[in-house]
Amino acid sequence: MAKKPVTLDAKGYRKFGMRDKIAYAAGDFGCNMSFALKGTVQTFWLVYMMLETGLLSALLLLVQIWDAVNDPMIGTMIDKDKRHYKRGKFKQYIFIGACGLLVGGAAVFLPFPNATVVVKAILFILGYVIWDACYTVANVPYGSMLSLVTEDVGERAQLSTWRSVGGMVGGMVPGIILPMIIWQNVLYDGTGVIPNMEGTYHTNPLTGEAYQIGEQILNPLTGEKVQNLLGDRVFWAALLMGVLGFIAFMFMIKNITIRVDENSVKTNEAGEKFNIVAAFGNFMKNRPAVGATVAAMGMFLGMQSASTANTIMFATYVGMASLSGLVQIIGFLPMFLFMPFITKIVKKFGKKEASVFGTVISLVGGAVMLVFPMVDKAIALPVYMVGLIIFGVGMGVYTCVSWAMMGDAIDYNEWKFGKREEGTVYSLHSFFRKLAQGVGPSMVLLIMGALGYVSELGSIGQNATTAHNMCWLVAGLYMFSAVLQFIGLALIYNLDKKTLERMNAELAARK
Repeated sequence: MAKKPVTLDAKGYRKFGMRDKIAYAAGDFGCNMSFALKGTVQTFWLVYMMLETGLLSALLLLVQIWDAVNDPMIGTMIDKDKRHYKRGKFKQYIFIGACGLLVGGAAVFLPFPNATVVVKAILFILGYVIWDACYTVANVPYGSMLSLVTEDVGERAQLSTWRSVGGMVGGMVPGIILPMIIWQNVLYDGTGVIPNMEGTYHTNPLTGEAYQIGEQILNPLTGEKVQNLLGDRVFWAALLMGVLGFIAFMFMIKNITIRVDENSVKTNEAGEKFNIVAAFGNFMKNRPAVGATVAAMGMFLGMQSASTANTIMFATYVGMASLSGLVQIIGFLPMFLFMPFITKIVKKFGKKEASVFGTVISLVGGAVMLVFPMVDKAIALPVYMVGLIIFGVGMGVYTCVSWAMMGDAIDYNEWKFGKREEGTVYSLHSFFRKLAQGVGPSMVLLIMGALGYVSELGSIGQNATTAHNMCWLVAGLYMFSAVLQFIGLALIYNLDKKTLERMNAELAARK
């Protein structure tokens, strides 16, 4: 049977279609096979490697110095690279980054819990730097590629939506499965030994009856199930995720089409050295880029920074650490409700307008989550879930169009200042996102220590007061996240529907 002929557009490229959308989604699936491990990093080093909260907080801040150099440097390097590659410039860099991520993700999970504190600190820094460099080389050109696949605003919105699909699926797979693999119930074996707790425990603290062999041990301090973190499994899981991510990247590289000349991107003058101060100053003048970045930082401060506290909360207050990922994913499934209608929503209301309305709903969800630490423990989890679902519904539209909003911000840079600077704008956006992902968890670790968490006791030896304090911390982080998203989208981001239409019309006229 003869193959169906490929339909070409006016420039001779294959017409934009489902193949591009699925391929672009696969790219973020590949990124998230690595990025999804972010939340596990703090848990691994806090619970399994037992680094003190203050030290781990300082190390997380330290590696952000590398981010400060790494992201803008690689973004500018891509902008200035005028060489012709067989795959194309952006695909070539993605390929290099994908190769590094085959093992890069596992580098930060080397399981040596009995090493000295100095050795642990060195392993953490080296592993994180290697991982982060590989991730940036793949992720910066991948994000910038959105505005090069198509110039059509509606098609960019579709790409952004499909990127969110790939990211969500890429986050769901490890988010659900990984906690189930790395957390193990501690069962009574006759010795009564509980990891990280002194003495032996042969009696159920709730019933007062003796444990039977194979029975689930309950924490005598909180009355919840005891679950132990199996750190060596994290390393092997990270290796497997690296392989899956590489396969997804290769699928994207083979199937997506770049329709805008990569070397037409305007950057600094040839031979001019990258000036981080000047680049930062230009970025801060780009209100849409700043607004979208503040909103993204808010999203990650809530979702990413809360991940460690959330896992500890489930391990200590709920006794369900192995199911913590599943509960989190269920809370964000409502986002998929918007995906079939996102193009119509954007055309009718605009990306900014719809996203701002969503942040108001997220504020309601955050308020509900602030209630759950105050209710009876028996109904606390259902109340938490209701708040999380409402929060997820509110984030739905913004999650679908967030990358398209950054594509519009890049166009705004060209509209206002005559320079596109895809790589530089996106890399600074990526830098601030990573700053939120690094500084946020770092500060949360310090707060956890102030709220009573003792690293030497792991997740098992914490008392009931500390476990309850984790509930307040998680709820507060989600509320703070919703507030920051509202500020970024409603008060800073200035590309409403009418302004966006005028900008696109004027840019089209220039070309």
